[in-house]
Amino acid sequence: MEACSIARIINLGDLAMRPKKLCRLLIKLLSDLLLKESGKYEYVHPPPMETQAADLPELSQDMLMEIFALLEIPDLVRAGSVCQSWRSAYTSLRDMGQYKQQTPCLLYTTESSGEKVSCLYSLVEKRAFRLTLPGTPLHKRLPIGSSHGWVVTADELSELHLVNPITGQQIALPPVITIEQVKPIFNDIGVVQGYKIGWYCAEKDYGDPYGEPSPILTPSELRDHLYYKAFVFPDPLTRSFIVVVIHYPFCQLSFARVGDDKWTWLPHNTRYRDCVYHDGLLYALTSHGQIDAFDITASVVTRKVIIKHMKGISESMYIIRAPWGDLLQVWRTVDAAEQQDGDDDTLCYETEDGIVPVMRTKEIKVFKVDMAANKLVQINSLPYHVLFLGHNQSICLRAEEYPQLRANHVYFTDDHVDLLMLIKNGPRDIGVFDLENRRRKKTISPIWSSWPSPVWITPSIAKADGWCVPCGVGTPVMGGRELERRGGLMACSLT
Repeated sequence: MEACSIARIINLGDLAMRPKKLCRLLIKLLSDLLLKESGKYEYVHPPPMETQAADLPELSQDMLMEIFALLEIPDLVRAGSVCQSWRSAYTSLRDMGQYKQQTPCLLYTTESSGEKVSCLYSLVEKRAFRLTLPGTPLHKRLPIGSSHGWVVTADELSELHLVNPITGQQIALPPVITIEQVKPIFNDIGVVQGYKIGWYCAEKDYGDPYGEPSPILTPSELRDHLYYKAFVFPDPLTRSFIVVVIHYPFCQLSFARVGDDKWTWLPHNTRYRDCVYHDGLLYALTSHGQIDAFDITASVVTRKVIIKHMKGISESMYIIRAPWGDLLQVWRTVDAAEQQDGDDDTLCYETEDGIVPVMRTKEIKVFKVDMAANKLVQINSLPYHVLFLGHNQSICLRAEEYPQLRANHVYFTDDHVDLLMLIKNGPRDIGVFDLENRRRKKTISPIWSSWPSPVWITPSIAKADGWCVPCGVGTPVMGGRELERRGGLMACSLT
């Protein structure tokens, strides 16, 4: 094994007996060293760095992997750049996916960064990193959800793709025309020129609310009228992913496994707002607080009502599997923001469609789902946990594992779909809510007003099975459809 040492470590053998102490030292050392060396780091194949050798003890690969598994991805990538043995430990962790669940970051775009560049704001380092992604720029896609390191995006033809913004990997999902309510409109030579959305669910066909003749949406317009929110869940049974989409009309559910040729519609209920997947069951929350559970591993999907309909709920709704095992419901109240001088006027700004009020999160309530009693029990605080809400899978983390985050707080970003579609350049509802004193705190800096609206993402460098990793280029077949990955894994960088 190649010797790997850094002269500034005085007694590496002693530190190896204290992994936590060594981990802290490595983080500081690597950050200082690499920030001086270069402003750009390759995410997937970091180049070895020349370091000053010294006659110091060498850490075993097992010890290196144990330490590296505790690092955030920026530091993990930096560690993989130091020398060959550290790079080997990094590669093993990446290939096995055996590193800590990462601290969520905000993914967004800015005009100043250029077309091909997206930004990742780290809550740990309190700085933004630049990601150069292959293919269509993120600002030309519509992110409709994120989970487990993947972002579900709709391109300019309204087709859905999984994108890992860290590795640059992309996977095509089943065609949009296989969603039950989407009807293609062909021209005289058989080319799709637009789409219509069928306004029906399992119980009733409501007809087209726009009257006759019904409008035909162009391929680029369809995504604004069809998608509400999407989720990506690992499926241990197939060693793949399940993608669930909440879509219009009436916020219904469809799902597909990576590799499927079409979407499977779940015509059991409507007005869904959030989902979570656990032990083969998909739990879906409606806008009225009802929770339905679907066994989507069965040949015939069935539904079970976990908690019944609750009337009169108008807040944004979220469902979360807590680290201790309970299901949580979270209600978020959003209202027009008031002027800073304390008067009764609301903040507004002009759009092409007129004057629009600035919307802000005013209240967040957390409830434990008591399945046995079929009721919700309000939780006034979460002193040892942290929540993340937005256009992503809702997350609850143990605060002790993320010391840079504020315990008993909720980190949130925009997910008010109607406003996001209407206002593409207005101020975003991004901030932190204190569950103890029930107050919104200072907005996370910097403040964005970009399009698409920022989304929380839990970074991941793990690769999906069946993809070409060494060169980052291939034409994998996904259910009969091919997606050419240009640039692939090597194209993504962190600066």
